[in-house]
Amino acid sequence: MDHRKYRHLFSTGFGILLLGMLTLWFALVWDSCYAEAIIAPFFRRGNWVVVAIYLVLTVLVFKAYRCTRFGYLKRRDLIYYQLVGVTFINIITYMQVSVIGRHFMPLAPMIVLTAADYVTVTGWSFLVSRIYFRLFPPRRLIVVYGSAQAAELVMKMSSRVDKYMICESISCSAGLREIIRLLGDFDGVILCDVPADLRNSVLQYCCGQRQRVYIAPLLSDILIRGADEIRLFDTPLILCRNEGLTIGQRFVKRFFDITLSVLMLLPAAPVMLICALAVHLEDGGSVFFRQKRLTRDGAEFDVLKFRSMIPDAEADGRAVLAAEQDERITRTGRILRHFRLDELPQLLNVLRGEMSLVGPRPERPELAAEYAKKYPEFPYRLQVKAGLTGYAQVTGAYDTEPIDKLKMDLMYIEEYSLLLDIQILLLTLKTMLFPPENNAAEYAVRSLKNHEHEDKE
Repeated sequence: MDHRKYRHLFSTGFGILLLGMLTLWFALVWDSCYAEAIIAPFFRRGNWVVVAIYLVLTVLVFKAYRCTRFGYLKRRDLIYYQLVGVTFINIITYMQVSVIGRHFMPLAPMIVLTAADYVTVTGWSFLVSRIYFRLFPPRRLIVVYGSAQAAELVMKMSSRVDKYMICESISCSAGLREIIRLLGDFDGVILCDVPADLRNSVLQYCCGQRQRVYIAPLLSDILIRGADEIRLFDTPLILCRNEGLTIGQRFVKRFFDITLSVLMLLPAAPVMLICALAVHLEDGGSVFFRQKRLTRDGAEFDVLKFRSMIPDAEADGRAVLAAEQDERITRTGRILRHFRLDELPQLLNVLRGEMSLVGPRPERPELAAEYAKKYPEFPYRLQVKAGLTGYAQVTGAYDTEPIDKLKMDLMYIEEYSLLLDIQILLLTLKTMLFPPENNAAEYAVRSLKNHEHEDKE
């Protein structure tokens, strides 16, 4: 019996147990520290309602932050989401308890509860992850590729050896019959840069065999993914509006940007002062770096950053992308870039309305023009304001290819929601604290390139 179909049931079951334990800890704290301390203590039903509210809040937050995605997220990411989730839940709950008690209730019990929650979610994640990967080993996959671009995808997927095991690769030039002959030996197939007719044929075959297919999407696939489904009498249609955000979404996003930027500037001010002093003391140069960038509808503005390179890094006037080991980057600048602190002055750009907290990163006009020649869809990312952080920044690496960043930017625009902005901001905080590592498996790339060399011969 293929027990892999019980993966979702496993995650759901252990997620319910975790929610039950967290709710139990709160019930004990409420009953022993708060229930009798309020002005008008509840009878039995009232206490149950308070505990039920905590449970509902926990379910909503865990669902929004994907806190029970055992096996899907890396263990470190899973623990991070859960720690952030329980912190947010307990802050809201303390406010709720204080409202019920009609004054600020003792904080110590809630701190003890939060500490107990931290221990619980950390230990639970380690235990469940270990059980999960014993029960559900990684899927054996085959890559069908159309160009060497698939090597990068293979590297990224091979970095999750706990989830994906790439065992074989074959060029699409081998033909449909040969590809189908090999598919039966694997649990799934990865399609990357494959012609549309062959991709459809492989997809149809795998649907009939109930076999998993991982597809590297084209830019047109992403635009269609965000489309609306409508019917014209008995004919289904897909409507691509291609308008970016609606007026209502822009208003809510702007209000969110202003409110959160002001709140972020208060604790960020001392950090920004330290950064400014460090930049100035290293070489005596200017603290800030200004540069023309593009935002919504192609409007130009001066982006603000803490200077992380030597003065006159582009004295010849030629736009050059910074590499991860760029010699122009100063020692202080390398630290600022590592923890994304050089971007903090852009909170002022957000308050001025030139940027948003979340959105595609602003590009220089010269580089944007070059990208647009290679990728005609590149200007589509200007349907929204440029962002201090973005989907591409929290899910990609420092050297992510422009085409992949463009795909992620378009995915963000097509799937925009306020909740998505909050999730990206939380991921940004994680990226600042735990910068991503480029630990992809080189053997997978070598295997793919060897196959490609054999095909040429």
